[in-house]
Amino acid sequence: MKSLQLFKQAFLAVALLLAIGTVSAQEKTTAIGTSKIWGTVEGVAVEGLVQGPSAAKSELQVACVFEYTEGDIFNSPPALPAMLNGLVHLDDALNHQLTELRKSGKFSGHALETVLLTPAKGGLGAPKLLLIGLGDRNKFTSELMIQVGSVATREALRLGVSHFSFASDLKDAGIDSPTAKVAGYVTQGIFEAYRSELWFKNQKLTTFKPLKKVTLLAGPAFFEVAGQGINEAILNLK
Repeated sequence: MKSLQLFKQAFLAVALLLAIGTVSAQEKTTAIGTSKIWGTVEGVAVEGLVQGPSAAKSELQVACVFEYTEGDIFNSPPALPAMLNGLVHLDDALNHQLTELRKSGKFSGHALETVLLTPAKGGLGAPKLLLIGLGDRNKFTSELMIQVGSVATREALRLGVSHFSFASDLKDAGIDSPTAKVAGYVTQGIFEAYRSELWFKNQKLTTFKPLKKVTLLAGPAFFEVAGQGINEAILNLK
């Protein structure tokens, strides 16, 4: 009888530990679909959204990819598991053409290389997809994302969109990047380019439709940390 009571106590202790662990895990993640306006710069709302690049709704989706290595986005780890991997979901939504065009060399993914795709209607949350290359994964530095953010903005303005969404996709590709710094660098690059374009416009050197909103995508485990970096960048841009 005593041994049965000890077993029950042990069982309850294990169950309690598991429950505590579950709560802790939930506290570290944010539900898919959660969004927040972190601030505004030059009248443009900077939104954070827990969503993958295949499902996010905007006029233009920007996604970033490294130069191709065999199975790079599918090797988990270091890449995120398929369930949480935005690039895997994007590849699925494109009927695996993302992998094919990278593998074939039709889009090499060299640093700051771009290609604009118009997938079949309804395939993605956005009607157009802009891929931006990040180069050799072994030579990547977070500061490159300033330039990547600038390229994204200039391409968005050239296309005449007022709202684009941006996915860095670094962890999806297996790069253990500093989330807050990367989000901050992207934000910095977006608005450095936008302010330059506004200056050109004031000088009557260009015309474009103003941006209204930029959405920065993050995975469930990285939303709050990314928000810290975005907030800091917005403050520095004031």
